Amino acid sequence: MVEQLQRLATGLIGHSGFAGVVDSLRAGHGATIGGTWGAACSLAVAGLAAARPQGGQGPFIVVMPHATEAELLADDLGLFSPLSVELLPPIESFIDPALDGLDIHEKSRPEAFSTLATPENTKGFRGCRSPHPAAADTDPAEAARLAVVKRLTGPAELAPRIIVTSMQAVLAPVPDPRQILASTRKLAVGEQLDPQELADWLISRGWQQVDALADPGCFARRGGIIDLFATDWERPIRLELDDDEIESLRTFDTVSQRSIAPIEAIDLTALSVSGGRRSWLTDILPRDSWWGLVEPTELVEEAKRLLSRLPEGATLTSEELLARIYRYPSVTLSAIAPASLEATAQLAVESVERFTGQLDRVCQELDSVGRDQDVWVIAPTEAEQRRLAELLGGSAPARTGRLHFAQGRLSAGFRLLPEKLVLISASELFRRHETATNRLPKHRLSRAIDTFLDLHEGDLVVHVAHGIARYRGLKLLQKQGRTEEFLELEFAESTRIYVPASAIELVQKYVGGGKTAPKLAKIGGTLWARQKRAVEKAVADMAADMLQIQAVRADRPGRAYPPDTPWQIAFEQSFQFDPTPDQATAIEAIRADLEEPKPMDRLLCGDVGFGKTELAMRAAFKAAEAGSQVAVLVPTTILAEQHRRTFCERFAEYPFTIRGLSRLTPTREVRETLEGLARGAVDIVIGTHRLAQADIHFANLGLLVVDEEQRFGVDVKERLKALRASVDVLTMTATPIPRTLHMAMLGIRDISNLTTPPANRLAVETRVGRFDETLIRHAIDRELARDGQVFFVHNRIHDIDKVADRIRAIVPDIPIGIAHGRLSETELETVMLDFVAGRTRLLLATTIIESGLDIPRANTIFIDEADQYGLADLHQLRGRVGRSHHRAYCYLLVKESGRLTETAARRLRAIQEFSSTGAGFSLAMRDLEIRGAGNLLGTQQSGHIATVGYELYCRLLENAVRGLKDLPPSEPPAVAIDLPGDAWLPRDYITDLRTKIDIYRRISRACSQPQVEQLATELTDRFGDLPAAAVRLLELTRLRIAAAELGINSISKQPDMLVLGHHDIRRIERWRKACQLAGRELRIVGNKTAVLPLSEREAADP
Repeated sequence: MVEQLQRLATGLIGHSGFAGVVDSLRAGHGATIGGTWGAACSLAVAGLAAARPQGGQGPFIVVMPHATEAELLADDLGLFSPLSVELLPPIESFIDPALDGLDIHEKSRPEAFSTLATPENTKGFRGCRSPHPAAADTDPAEAARLAVVKRLTGPAELAPRIIVTSMQAVLAPVPDPRQILASTRKLAVGEQLDPQELADWLISRGWQQVDALADPGCFARRGGIIDLFATDWERPIRLELDDDEIESLRTFDTVSQRSIAPIEAIDLTALSVSGGRRSWLTDILPRDSWWGLVEPTELVEEAKRLLSRLPEGATLTSEELLARIYRYPSVTLSAIAPASLEATAQLAVESVERFTGQLDRVCQELDSVGRDQDVWVIAPTEAEQRRLAELLGGSAPARTGRLHFAQGRLSAGFRLLPEKLVLISASELFRRHETATNRLPKHRLSRAIDTFLDLHEGDLVVHVAHGIARYRGLKLLQKQGRTEEFLELEFAESTRIYVPASAIELVQKYVGGGKTAPKLAKIGGTLWARQKRAVEKAVADMAADMLQIQAVRADRPGRAYPPDTPWQIAFEQSFQFDPTPDQATAIEAIRADLEEPKPMDRLLCGDVGFGKTELAMRAAFKAAEAGSQVAVLVPTTILAEQHRRTFCERFAEYPFTIRGLSRLTPTREVRETLEGLARGAVDIVIGTHRLAQADIHFANLGLLVVDEEQRFGVDVKERLKALRASVDVLTMTATPIPRTLHMAMLGIRDISNLTTPPANRLAVETRVGRFDETLIRHAIDRELARDGQVFFVHNRIHDIDKVADRIRAIVPDIPIGIAHGRLSETELETVMLDFVAGRTRLLLATTIIESGLDIPRANTIFIDEADQYGLADLHQLRGRVGRSHHRAYCYLLVKESGRLTETAARRLRAIQEFSSTGAGFSLAMRDLEIRGAGNLLGTQQSGHIATVGYELYCRLLENAVRGLKDLPPSEPPAVAIDLPGDAWLPRDYITDLRTKIDIYRRISRACSQPQVEQLATELTDRFGDLPAAAVRLLELTRLRIAAAELGINSISKQPDMLVLGHHDIRRIERWRKACQLAGRELRIVGNKTAVLPLSEREAADP
């Protein structure tokens, strides 16, 4: 069906004046088109692009006033043109140079950082954008611009035919093609390569050498293996050498570090981050390129606004830019042509009337809009097309065969009068907001790595048998003629023990969540054993209670909802984003719960923006369609209003009645909602604690969705406890639950964990510096320029008004809201709702700002006096931004002057690592997860976690659950092996300590032979061929697993025999008989020992 719309574009040549525009452009002159209402601009662009001479080299460049409009136009063109469309995005840091590369050593900005930078008060702290400079410098927009220029100047068959961009993007320079050529080298299998020369070449261009590759602009080198991640690649490349010849090239995953697919060759471009030669887009285009300037008056105004924020000479003036553009054939496109320009062509286009968004009126409104015309409805998914066809089947255009559907995106509908045709988007029909597709390179964000991998000398650890100790590092020791690596642990009274790295499973990093550090345990003492037994008893009691609750619920009759209907399938498929793997798993779990004849009680965990609400809506749809009522309970009025709007938009195409119930609901509407709930006329109600009051009566409540249950009072929780006995319950929380706790509770609590960020989520760029007015002004201006909003967190109420006055002096024209705990509930709601609705652009607030609010337009946050916060609090505050596909920024500010205390300096050093891949992030996440554990398990269990550490607590809980279910512990088999031969991971094989500890831990956890084989394959893939000591380590691991299956718990070697300790005489007896059949003699000595004589050759082989 899209082909018919594309024919509309090619048919524009027959419209009055359009052929004249084409002739003028072909002759190298200018032209003007008026009447480009709505998305008709994209139709005109597609028509002009189709009319360009065949065989031309240059593209058609279309400039929009703003970046968001360029993104929407690029989406619209997919409907009307089969030609390749590229988006050239803006570089925000170019327009705001004061925000780029903020560094305390930078001479250009000493006033912001000079005091902060002194060695006396920071002890090595550097103010910076990110702990990974290369990662910070590789903005996805920069990568996208590089990719466009490479295609533009590369082979003609790969060159883009249409480039859509914005004024901000055009004002910034692009990478110079000559510089790209000089900075690009081809890597191909079979070619010669000097690895040191490549490393030097990359470093000279600003790349960073790392131990484990995660970010663009970095590389890692391990022996004959080099990992590379160029900024314009979607996935990194692993290069393996055989001497100096490239033996293989393959893509790999940054999270698992495993290879994905082989490739034969690739171009590696490594532009210097320091700049080098730069060009303007107008200078690198072929001479037959065409330019389209959309709404020229707005373009000039936007150029003036942007140039006012740049130093003189930093870029072209608007006059210079236009003069360069006018060297090419160019056309202006406007809804209303400026009086100064005589229109060469005036499209016969009108805008489309607005729809009310009400389901029961949509057919009537469509009849009015589409009277005597063909109507095209554009929907983003095939499922939504099917639903709309069903919904609009009774309309006049449908009855007369003049209603058509196409899959795609349309930013705004329009009426094409000569064709008697109307185009409307599904979003317009139901008053939904249309968002553009994210076209920037998608680099997958990884979840924080286990904090154990951040083990540093001096950290507290827990030894399962001996208690809390201090880690003193990895030591290489000789023992009876063999070399092995050990963890050195220091206990009370300076007692030290050495734990083999192969037995690292016995040791965990201590994370307890307490306010004070615990004392070191005493080797041989009894206190640790008593504490551990007390925790074991507590978790066993708790597990037994939870299992009992599960059993009681399983015995109660519930309602089993039917399998998914066509409506349910269409509703789910109309979701415009691909579910993450975690979402997909949770969807199936919730579906299975609802279709079972017992009440559901599932906990859904995930950060804001990770998709919890979408899953709740799918569950609500299933219940409502089956005739049950749904109640959604949230802790605040603001969240209730936000959820109500989200539900109404998502359910707009279906005949369900959705109502809100909170203090903002008018009295008359409250009365009608209560009556509707009692009669069964209201299908879904969304409200605050008002829903839990005694006057609320449901006709047929089937599903209860509870958001952040821990924030409700005792009365509400008691009411929820009563409801849980009879209805399905889905509880949502934004506080993360540790994966290990999740696994430990399998079978006693149904939990779904959403830990994977959405595919288009960019890491929040975090920058540290002094409170600086220039910085603040530029950052706010940049956010406003992209139609965004700003949070400013200041956590002292007594002087928050002074901070507001100072912000008003810095940016006088911006409407500001102020939120803090001394406002009345009504005042606070008003301030927050104004911000959510966009009536205020900056919210100055204490930490009272809502944790659950989802405001995609808010993508800049300042945290004043950031050195006064803990890392976990900073993580939660930073999480308020970064929920759209735009780059978000978090500015951690400290006082303008004065020395920092040593404690504050240490905290700033930790903040310096505050990124998604840094140790600070891991610790912040673990602190938050322990809070989540406390919310889930209660304060008493939080105390037990502080006693033995979180990791050991989870292990004890898992063992208690398995014991109650008569299952064996899930511990890896413990076999003491004392055999000669070096068995370790050499330091020149795995150089990164974090990675080495991770590998040791996974080896020690291996419970089956396939797991060992997978580890061997992974090690070879990531680090190259296994050295002899690593081979020996894996052989001993295989031996440990095999021995455990035979009931053997120790193996040692005497000169002519193996001595085997065992704990199961029957299994050893069976093995003795098997040995006899194989011609070997196994002697059983007593009840606990057996010996296996060795031949001379075996005795000589270690």
